[in-house]
Amino acid sequence: MSKLRKLVILLAVLVIAFPTCVFGYVYTKLKTVQDNGDYDALNSLDHKNDSGITNILLLGTDGRPGENAQRSDAMMILTVDNKNKSLKLTSLGRDTYVDIPGHGKQKLTHAYFYGKADLLIETIEENFKLDIHDYAQVDFYSFMDIINVLGGVTVDVQESELKELNKFIPETYSWYEHDDKGKIKYVTKAGKQNLNAYQALSFARIRKNDGTMERDNRQRMVIEAMVKKLKGLPISKYNDLMNSVLPYVKTNMSPATILGLAKDVLSIGNFDITSLQFPLHPEREVRLGKAGYVIPFEEYEVDILHDFIFKNIVPTKELIDNADKQYGRTDYSDYTEDNSSSSSSSSSSSSSSDLDEDSTSSGSSSHSGSSSHSSGGSSHSGGSSSSGSSSDDSSSSGSSSGSSDSDSSSGGSDSGSSDSGSSDSGSGEVTE
Repeated sequence: MSKLRKLVILLAVLVIAFPTCVFGYVYTKLKTVQDNGDYDALNSLDHKNDSGITNILLLGTDGRPGENAQRSDAMMILTVDNKNKSLKLTSLGRDTYVDIPGHGKQKLTHAYFYGKADLLIETIEENFKLDIHDYAQVDFYSFMDIINVLGGVTVDVQESELKELNKFIPETYSWYEHDDKGKIKYVTKAGKQNLNAYQALSFARIRKNDGTMERDNRQRMVIEAMVKKLKGLPISKYNDLMNSVLPYVKTNMSPATILGLAKDVLSIGNFDITSLQFPLHPEREVRLGKAGYVIPFEEYEVDILHDFIFKNIVPTKELIDNADKQYGRTDYSDYTEDNSSSSSSSSSSSSSSDLDEDSTSSGSSSHSGSSSHSSGGSSHSGGSSSSGSSSDDSSSSGSSSGSSDSDSSSGGSDSGSSDSGSSDSGSGEVTE
């Protein structure tokens, strides 16, 4: 469950590396994390790009200690927008229904399992018409190490999240390899509070409570909380943070590229992050044969994504609803395996559920249908709100409201429960 650390790591490097003014030291450190992958085929002229705007894929894989086979459990696009002087973060739903080159239509998360970062980038480029050259991926342990150096992160825990949050704490506590970690501590109340490293990881892993897209929201909340902490981090802590982060980073960016991005981020002047989740209608999850429960998207959603990334237009609920009425939605009621390209590839002949962490529908997600929020005062629901950065569409509607239910009992009796991990079956499948 290395979802949020992926983003954190890059943001940590971007926001911290340049201000240290010790370029020689940082450059030497960064040289140890570069992965010279082959991305020569990922520059199609059909893909959207814009000078002054850099998109970086931030990904985290779901392998646990000792496991080999992995999927990308969370994928985010960090946009460094020097044109509009803003930082943007787009969460890509792991269950997004896409065409994976060579493997047919499946969940986006499967692309990493089949072909690692190369195929995942190609899949994102082809399906969302984006030009992405750079990526950063971090190891499982880095997330907790970074949080530890930062002294925890402050997030708003909902009453309905307490039970699931505490369920994972025994497992994340066991992974937290620090001699001074002390006795295990559970989260006993709802509300805004500082979570330690293993509590924050557990918070980010909550899924079955309300679905994958809400987990993406929690991931962004943690990342945004980390950025706030980074802004106030004493210079004396820089070295500790770099040493904690960099051993776990894998990226195809050169040290010079990373330091250049750090300079770009600083030139933007503020570190408020405007967020978007994609697809825009996560509540439209459907079951499509072997693909299992997936979230389809429409072409107009890609257009809105492009407007968000390249024109700094934060989509309001009204804008999304109007586009939906104008262009309509695909009807999957008559779907059969015969009309799906997923059956055409021998390499993906196994049931998609074999690759999935959860083969049942999240069902109970409480999304409002709108999907952007700004850092700072964002809540867990999918409601949109304009960010602190400028936007061409400032009439934000559909304010979000945190969900709450009676499932509020805390405690760690479920120490044995966790998201079941993937294992290499040796036959191109992940069984769980």
